[in-house]
Amino acid sequence: MKNNEKASERGGFGSRIGFILAAAGSAVGLGNIWRFPYLAAKYGGGVFLLVYIVFAITFGFALMLTEIAIGRRTGKSVIGAYKAVDKRFSPLGLLAAVIPALILPYYCVIGGWVLKYMSVFITGGGEEASTAEYITASGESVPFFSNFISHFTQPTVFFIVFLLLTSVAVFLGVEKGIEKVSKFLMPVLLLLIVGIAVYTLTLDGAGEGLKYYLLPDINGFTPAKFLQTIAAACGQLFYSMSIAMGIMVTYGSYMRKEDSLESSVRQIEIFDTVVAVLAGMIIVPAVFIFSGGDRTSLNAGPGLMFNTLPKVFAAMPAGQFIGAAFFILVTLAALTSSISLMETVTAVVMEKFGFSRTKSCVIVIFVTFILGMLSVLGYSAWSEIKIFGMQILDFFDFITNNIMMPVLAFLTCILIGYVVKTKYIEEEVMIGEKRFRSKILYNVMIKCICPICMLMILLTPFVTDI
Repeated sequence: MKNNEKASERGGFGSRIGFILAAAGSAVGLGNIWRFPYLAAKYGGGVFLLVYIVFAITFGFALMLTEIAIGRRTGKSVIGAYKAVDKRFSPLGLLAAVIPALILPYYCVIGGWVLKYMSVFITGGGEEASTAEYITASGESVPFFSNFISHFTQPTVFFIVFLLLTSVAVFLGVEKGIEKVSKFLMPVLLLLIVGIAVYTLTLDGAGEGLKYYLLPDINGFTPAKFLQTIAAACGQLFYSMSIAMGIMVTYGSYMRKEDSLESSVRQIEIFDTVVAVLAGMIIVPAVFIFSGGDRTSLNAGPGLMFNTLPKVFAAMPAGQFIGAAFFILVTLAALTSSISLMETVTAVVMEKFGFSRTKSCVIVIFVTFILGMLSVLGYSAWSEIKIFGMQILDFFDFITNNIMMPVLAFLTCILIGYVVKTKYIEEEVMIGEKRFRSKILYNVMIKCICPICMLMILLTPFVTDI
């Protein structure tokens, strides 16, 4: 009876489409909307796109399938799941729980920034966001975004609002909360991104920007540059597909046994890749047009969204409206991802301590708030504090994305490929299926290619700046 109550409290997805949209919602986040386009611009346009798509349907497919299958077969949160696979690999479960617990706070801080920009554009302040310059106490002139994050009050308020919005779906549970929210938000998100992309491509000069984005640019492409492109594409898969964050294991534990694993994963990765490519069709041509073809403006990194794009919208016909639609789109994408991060951590607390969903969620909100405030303060009162030369938020991002996630993915490949063997996953995939169509590809990826890619991602930041 007690176990049944716990299972009921954890919940599960009520339909296959609910699972696919929730998992796709987790995958579609800030990494797709702003990180993917500027990486594509930086690494040869079509070259990066081609490498990324190849890796998405091979490397990304194999890792996502593995994590979802582990979750569905064990029916547990990440801590219990890895222990159930092999007790010797129990520490992997702890690592898989710590990663989303560290990402969620700073992700919600960034989500708060996006929420701020959405409110600015909706209320007609897009021009201010693009042109306003503020004078600091030291007499330095700083743009709108730098001025915003350097203060304490507003970033804190928007961080809290975004955190509370995230928690609503998690409080309601898997089927009534996450699944229903995903069924509503994901179609809206897709309509927005298609609509904005179509509008952007109708602007004068968009063809040149689209050509720059889609056609391979091999000028100055050395073997070292190509290796950096491969490493960047592999690293982007973590952002784009929610791999090695414990999320897919958690969502997999809520998946129904009668639903096809292989085809579900294929649909998730197609949805995710389409959104990423469409985001590039919005950002790259738009920035290319309104910067006068200045390619360096596309390499602005994180500043692309908050500094460069508002200027683009200000110069664009109907830019106020398009800017508002764009930041609504980014807010929805950020929310679907932050919901999955919070659900993963909440599931761990529920399973580990036997708490109710409500109590577990309250604990997660409190801890997230405390850790998130470190990132808020890192750009305001504690801006002088650096960890290994990085801002507090950048440090959390670096250790999770460049170290912890590749380590988790690498050791998961070793666990499945060489300890319990790939048959462990194949048996779960074959439930209700006549055959595992990608069996050979899966075995090659998990045993050989994925571990090599993980090592490449781990070593690249320490060898050269990519």
